[in-house]
Amino acid sequence: MFGTSIHWTTFFYLLLDTFIVLFAIYASRKQNCRSLERFISLGLLFITYNITGGLLPVDSLPGPIILQYIVTYSVAIALCVFIIYHLYKEYDIVVLSFKSSVRNVAIMVAVCFLILFIIPYSLTDNLNSARLFFSIPISIIAFVFLAIFYRRISIPNNPKPVILRRNKLSLIGASSIALLPVCTLIGDYQWLTFSVMNIAFYAITTIEIDRYLYFIENKNRMYQVFALKKKHRTELIKNKIIYEDLTRREIEVAVSILSNLSYKNIAKDLFIAESTVSKHASNIFKKSGVKNRTEFLKRFRKKK
Repeated sequence: MFGTSIHWTTFFYLLLDTFIVLFAIYASRKQNCRSLERFISLGLLFITYNITGGLLPVDSLPGPIILQYIVTYSVAIALCVFIIYHLYKEYDIVVLSFKSSVRNVAIMVAVCFLILFIIPYSLTDNLNSARLFFSIPISIIAFVFLAIFYRRISIPNNPKPVILRRNKLSLIGASSIALLPVCTLIGDYQWLTFSVMNIAFYAITTIEIDRYLYFIENKNRMYQVFALKKKHRTELIKNKIIYEDLTRREIEVAVSILSNLSYKNIAKDLFIAESTVSKHASNIFKKSGVKNRTEFLKRFRKKK
């Protein structure tokens, strides 16, 4: 397409991803909200992935061809690690099983890339062999991660549709990571590989849209909290307290507290630890100018 190796499906995903990112930047600046920064960073990585993976390698570029493969594979690896980071943040995960923190996952994949792809390719000058050496163990690791992640977020007795939708969409994103090495093994089919990966971005985009609609649905419950916070901002010197914006997770926890759910039930609903809920609650109370849960409910919960 356009005299390059980019497939029309990849170009379509590039345009669509660019539109989504530009809209997210516009929405973030219009609302003066920093909560979309992580999502925007993810979108920019997807744009970079579509450009490098779609256009490279180019035979006319100077230098050894392996450098172009290192660039394309490095961008894909960075994208997959960032998706994992995004999912960890979505569920307040620090470490899954086997000490799989984001940092450890990134180091492990980088080492595998060096030992199983770069070195074999440099020695044999055979792309297919290097791809085979790298993709098979990475595929196994990816599917183990998918199984652990599925077990981590799968609690069938959760009654909230918004949480169940988020879980399904998150699993789609995690599945895309697991399938990428398989697509690499199959061959250079841009339409297949880039479709699988971009589905992850659209799943995460749907999560963000669903979260926004959820906040709109619960706007009345949070109105008094935001109203008081705005009033407090004009009295910072008098109160000697700085009231920051609530994060998206804190808004979810605040809505649950206003629904009179216990920390234990909130933890189950949001698939996070009870201690994490308690930490979020403390931040909410501090930012909204109350001392504890009882005072928070007394001040902001609508009386029947």
